[in-house]
Amino acid sequence: MRILVGLKSFTKFKQLLRNPPNIDTKFIKFFSDSCESSSCERKGLVLGVYDGDCDEPVFTKAAQKFNDHIGGKLYDLVKAAGPELIHEGTAKIFTNLCNDFWVVSIAGLGKLKRTYNEVEAIDEGLEAVRVASAIGSLKAKLNGATRIFVEGMGYPEQAAEGASLALWRYQENKSRENWRPVPTVEMYDECDSDCFQRGLFKAEAQNFARRLCDTPANQMTPLHFAQEAVNELCPCGIKVLVHDKNWIEHKKMNAFLTVARGSCEPPVFLEISYCGGPTDQKPILFAGKGVTFDSGGLCLKSCQYLERFRADMTGAAAIVATIRAASTLSLPINLEACIPLCENMPSGMAMKCGDVVTALNGKTIMISNTAHEGRVILADALCYGQMMHKPRLVIDVASLTSGIRAALGSAATGVFCNSQTMWSQVRKAGVISGDRVWRMPLWKFFTKRVTNFKTHDVNNQGLGHGAPCLAAAFLQEFIECVDWIHFDTGGVGFKAEHKLYPYLYKGRMTGRPTRTLIQLLHQLACPSEAQRELK
Repeated sequence: MRILVGLKSFTKFKQLLRNPPNIDTKFIKFFSDSCESSSCERKGLVLGVYDGDCDEPVFTKAAQKFNDHIGGKLYDLVKAAGPELIHEGTAKIFTNLCNDFWVVSIAGLGKLKRTYNEVEAIDEGLEAVRVASAIGSLKAKLNGATRIFVEGMGYPEQAAEGASLALWRYQENKSRENWRPVPTVEMYDECDSDCFQRGLFKAEAQNFARRLCDTPANQMTPLHFAQEAVNELCPCGIKVLVHDKNWIEHKKMNAFLTVARGSCEPPVFLEISYCGGPTDQKPILFAGKGVTFDSGGLCLKSCQYLERFRADMTGAAAIVATIRAASTLSLPINLEACIPLCENMPSGMAMKCGDVVTALNGKTIMISNTAHEGRVILADALCYGQMMHKPRLVIDVASLTSGIRAALGSAATGVFCNSQTMWSQVRKAGVISGDRVWRMPLWKFFTKRVTNFKTHDVNNQGLGHGAPCLAAAFLQEFIECVDWIHFDTGGVGFKAEHKLYPYLYKGRMTGRPTRTLIQLLHQLACPSEAQRELK
């Protein structure tokens, strides 16, 4: 009976058995349907295999141990499957190898002993484990596994990340009876349980950001976003303050209010505090763009692109997810976050091209392009956060420009930084997370193009080309003498349009660069531990 259930279709089953006359088709269909219920638990196992010399398969320690346990059958099957199986990005399912597992998925890891590739700015060994874990887990899921055990493959954290990211689904708006069950991910063999758990926490945080970004704009208004933040962060002991429009007006955040007034949805200003370090330790300040829908305002965006701009709060989502992960991982660090939440809509009250507003630090801003609203609301958030919290480092995350997408595509997050030391940390975090970053210029050349005007202090569009650099130069006008990192996620934060990563679905929001932010905080909070892990 186990063979009957493991087959993908009855038609294929009939072909394999050459259409014997005594098959009861009704019974087979009934049996298959009954075993797809949640009560029928089926375990899947994901193991790794390397491409050795002369296309000779080389098992990982856990895979070799399992092979010995079943008397060498696994090696014979892998050898018979041919060299294609052991190449990176491939996986094959085997059944009936033992009674403990419904299916065993063998995933190719590519060549042995791959490490950091300076040209590609990525650790190929770590990324190969993520890819193998993701593809192996998906294969096991498609073949009916409801509990998936993943071996560490030498890097337990990355194995957990790949599997958890790949198995996630967004199905909140489907009827409950049509939901597809998401298998659980568990550790197999005696790998480093702490590293494996950390990988699950990181992936869970990115999946949370993906869900926030994927939620339709009518269900993720500024107030709904604030409620999600309260629901997720307060149980973790994180302080969340939700400020309404009256408070924003009282604080004279005129730049923020100017953007928000075009929508019927009231603006919200979120303040989040995580205290994991000593009370006398200066915090790291986060500021995130939280435009829950960006129509472009009176400078209306093209209709074919409007749907994806429900995720114009990818910066805010990544920050909330990162702070939750920092609490889950008990990072010894103090964090503050200031997140302005609003919609950018066209109406009789909407801001107009040529309007001039005064930011919280007294600088005047001309609105030359209403579609460049993100930098305008961040101006007030950055000023308020620095005045209130006196941070040692400022990090802002925003899907600020389409220009960064034109320059880097979805390959890397554009990063602007005024500190070489901090850039080194960000670059290292991108290498470890596999979610790459690329440094962009923060030159006075661009500063002049946004400030050299006779009638106002700063222009929200600037002069000439280099839109991402002009946007960063604009934000720098609202940064005091402190280390500052700006992440422009315009190329990586929206929905994936190509199947570039096996662990990120095409057509769904990515949640990037959440894991890079978490890794960066881990390095800053635990420098000695991070250095030891890198080695």
